[in-house]
Amino acid sequence: MDAKQIAEIEVDVLLEAIRLRYDYDFKNYARASLKRRVHSLLAKENLEMPYQLIPRILYDQNIFDKFLSEMSVTVTELFRDPPFFKSIQEVIFPVLKTYPYFKIWHAGCATGEEVYSLAILLKEAGLLDKAKIYATDYNKRSLDIAKAGIYNADNMEKNSEAYLKAGGKKTLNNYYTQQYDAFKFNDELNKNVTFAYHNLVKDGVFGEMHMVICRNVLIYFDKDLQNHAFTLFDNSMVKRGFLCLGSKETIDYSVLKSQYETFSKPNKIYRKIN
Repeated sequence: MDAKQIAEIEVDVLLEAIRLRYDYDFKNYARASLKRRVHSLLAKENLEMPYQLIPRILYDQNIFDKFLSEMSVTVTELFRDPPFFKSIQEVIFPVLKTYPYFKIWHAGCATGEEVYSLAILLKEAGLLDKAKIYATDYNKRSLDIAKAGIYNADNMEKNSEAYLKAGGKKTLNNYYTQQYDAFKFNDELNKNVTFAYHNLVKDGVFGEMHMVICRNVLIYFDKDLQNHAFTLFDNSMVKRGFLCLGSKETIDYSVLKSQYETFSKPNKIYRKIN
């Protein structure tokens, strides 16, 4: 057995230790991505081999929190991928307008920028008061940021451009107050939003959702875990509900393929058939 094979065993033992100690199961995450994140943490901790992380993670909650941050991909921004948000307005909003109220589950919401983006567009469409949004993630630190709604103001010009490209009807500064190098979204945007902990690997369904958003999360899962998540979304959705995925994700090779129709192929928006 060579050193590379032994290193693979070390990663497996590390993941099992995390599962037993903290009840987080990462064994079905895409292997290449998982190993990159393990080695990123090793470098930051000045360690060389995965086995060296095991005692530190077992006995030091802070090291585990660092590992969790590595594994929780929080690459997000306001109106990320503007054509997606514009397509939501054109394709989904007209349907949502026909309901007296509706529910949206944003799974893997990270630090919340895309949740606030959606809330802004719902408000401009006159739909925010009819909406109940459940925004979930397994990274509690990210959820704390999302709940506060306070972000760095360095990229406001870029954010404003993305807002307009996404079909924004006003100016972005109508929705936040800025002080020095930070800005805070107005409270009206999250009054119908519930930010909550949820782990797609082991937690249950959210019932009767009219729309489920899970963007750029499933690419870090292996096929079995992807199908698990798809089934979870499907069981959480009303008939004719919408499923919105990230630009590199698709249901075409999943257990749900025959149960959904494509509403916007470029923007990965699907609708439940039955």
